[in-house]
Amino acid sequence: MKYRNLLFFLFLLVSSIDASSQDVSTFFDEADSFFSTYVSNGKVDYGAIYENPEALNKVLAMAKDVSVPISEEKTYQAFWINAYNLSVIKGIISNYPIKSPLDKKGFFDKTTYELAGTKITLNDIENKKLRAKFNEPRFHFVLVCGALGCPPIIPKAYTPANLEKLLEKQTVKALNDPNFIQVKGNKVAFSEIFKWYKEDFIKNGSEIDFLNQYRKEKVSTDAKVTYYSYDWRLNNK
Repeated sequence: MKYRNLLFFLFLLVSSIDASSQDVSTFFDEADSFFSTYVSNGKVDYGAIYENPEALNKVLAMAKDVSVPISEEKTYQAFWINAYNLSVIKGIISNYPIKSPLDKKGFFDKTTYELAGTKITLNDIENKKLRAKFNEPRFHFVLVCGALGCPPIIPKAYTPANLEKLLEKQTVKALNDPNFIQVKGNKVAFSEIFKWYKEDFIKNGSEIDFLNQYRKEKVSTDAKVTYYSYDWRLNNK
């Protein structure tokens, strides 16, 4: 009897793990379909989503019940990056039309979303689910806050298979963009992202040291560092 009970328990455990794996895989597929439909050239077609929100609601309904253990690092990170970007879009659509995410009070720190069995704010996804658990400054180039000052959103979902490649690609793209990193003579103006999250970028040197890891044209290490004002206008297509 004990042996049969053990077998039954193991069957339930394996079935649960398999179902969870299928759920998150289906989520990635649906997220990829959504982003490929409504994102282009780093911007989001909020108007089209507002008129037909079914696809957004469907993928977020799936995200509500997904279970991803932190031990599966790439799956965990990819899930929460997508969940963040989708939730930003949901927040915009819930208040559309707006000119900036800042038009909605508490957009980042008060409004909650049901994701992976919990109610959570955008700030808590970024700071508690990702930054607090991983030493990964490249997150800042894939988490898109709905504003033009953010690095551009991409027309595909992050997945365990493509995560490392896309983290690197989006970081290189942002740090070589003359509008994002503004170099003039011996001065370099960084996005305020580098000011707000400075500790993430200086763990192994200065901000310029971090920058030069990804730059094709290196910036002088004695260049004067400044920060230009963040553009909070909506990244609307």
